Amino acid sequence: MTDDMTRKTSAEERYGYHIPSFNELIQKSIIDNWDYDALTDFKGATLQYHDVARKIEKLHIMFESSGVEHGDKIALCGRNSACWAVAFLATLTYGAVAVPILHEFTAEQIHNIVNHSGAKLLFVGDVVATQIDATKMPSLEGIIYIPDYSLVLSRTDKLTYAREHLNEMFGKKYPKYFRKEHVNYYIDSDPDELALINYTSGTTGHSKGVMIPYRAMWSNNDFANNVIGKYLHRGDNVISILPMAHEYGLAFEFLFEFLRGCHVYYLTRLPSPAIIATAFSEVKPKIIIAVPLVIEKIIRKKVFPKIQNTKLRLLLNMPVISKKVNERICEQVVNAFGGNFYEVIIGGAAFNREVEDFLHKIGFPYTVGYGTTECAPIIGYSDWHTYVPYSCGRAALHQQVRIDSDDPEHVAGEILTKGPNVMLGYYKDEEATKKAIDKDGWYHTGDLGTMDAGGNIFIRGRLKTMLLGASGQNIYPEEIEDKLNSMPLVGECMVIQEGDKLIGLVHPDFEGTEIAGLSHDDLTGIMEQNRKQLNTMIPAYSRLAEIRVMDEEFQKTPKKSIKRYLYQKK
Repeated sequence: MTDDMTRKTSAEERYGYHIPSFNELIQKSIIDNWDYDALTDFKGATLQYHDVARKIEKLHIMFESSGVEHGDKIALCGRNSACWAVAFLATLTYGAVAVPILHEFTAEQIHNIVNHSGAKLLFVGDVVATQIDATKMPSLEGIIYIPDYSLVLSRTDKLTYAREHLNEMFGKKYPKYFRKEHVNYYIDSDPDELALINYTSGTTGHSKGVMIPYRAMWSNNDFANNVIGKYLHRGDNVISILPMAHEYGLAFEFLFEFLRGCHVYYLTRLPSPAIIATAFSEVKPKIIIAVPLVIEKIIRKKVFPKIQNTKLRLLLNMPVISKKVNERICEQVVNAFGGNFYEVIIGGAAFNREVEDFLHKIGFPYTVGYGTTECAPIIGYSDWHTYVPYSCGRAALHQQVRIDSDDPEHVAGEILTKGPNVMLGYYKDEEATKKAIDKDGWYHTGDLGTMDAGGNIFIRGRLKTMLLGASGQNIYPEEIEDKLNSMPLVGECMVIQEGDKLIGLVHPDFEGTEIAGLSHDDLTGIMEQNRKQLNTMIPAYSRLAEIRVMDEEFQKTPKKSIKRYLYQKK
């Protein structure tokens, strides 16, 4: 028996079913959908599936000619775009390991991730290209510009030659024309093989590279196929809003749809509510994946103003008429999202109760899921017809979920999950891996929850403190607090989230204030200076909107940790 067969058999014994090659699915989709539209930059150019295949092949030639080997790391850092997607697909189907990096990270964070991952090549977008410093990434062999795959930097003669002679080499390999039968990708025969490393943070000391195996990518795709695949067909339109550098956007706004033969539209610039609303009306997506803030903004700005008049409120209080009025309102809300979708899937953070109550009352087709980067990402989901309000679904296909509590229905405990979605571990961090995944294979999410008799999961709190930015970015308040705590007259602080704004709460060093003879106005002015200085040191999505001075010390636990839940508004 070959090593490949041994590995495949052991995987089947472990999970109880065959896990096919993920790259074979990519290859099959490209061949089957050869002449269909695949990827479009909104208001820009469109690539058909055969265009994607041709660009992948050219990148493969460049990789091979420049000495990239299977298992080498290739990082990608840029805004969502068709060319980003192609570079990602080319990396996987070559057998290299992709390292997606959020383009909004600071230059220092990007340098840290590239160095920590050991990336050999780095693909960069237009903005990132002007921010990074190649001298801070000494192990890189080259930096490639995402929009046209030109070289920003080459440190090897092989890479320089490969890029300069790429069209010539492609022409020699395919002297007539590039056809379906030429598509032949690297086959991931071991389900546990590393496919990508997704960093949850960009800090120097706390970078956690989540190692996602091919089995997790296949399992997430198989889950999506089973629960919403019948509503999504070849040629259907979808919109990519969330960053592909995060698992949520990567898995469910790109890979699943691409493998279904859909047409993915990218909002290549900052997706403001106005841009998103325009895209919905023009593209009319068949499925919508979103974080709560995107939905909440559209509801509050486009829907609530229209229905909060005296006449409509009066009609809603009349039992005979209210049902018809709600149906009419639901129709208007559906139209605000393009009017052509099966359901809106919301995830990534807690959903605002007021907005959820409203959507449930009018019968809007929405559901709330649950996941983590470490599960690539899905853990819980229910179809909107069976979704229980305020829950985040039931255990997803292939996953087991349990609550670490003696009475999981009534007493919250940590949410644990087990299955093929779970990561291999944290890259170069065995200690953190052991803390996250126990000896029986259960991943400890760090979230508190309960579970009802029907298996519905309810998140009751966060053991982790991560916040979520408006476009799906992970925000770690401790990173911001660490910098703020070192600023003038800051005694202690914490960062909270109110809507889409981050607020710094500061209990000042009043002793220092008194010594300096400063007034309250002086103190306020210094804190504003601190805020402006802090915001130059961190990514735009994690900048503080204001600093509030707290006269009293923060309430703390016996371990002297701030009781965060007392200060974060619900």
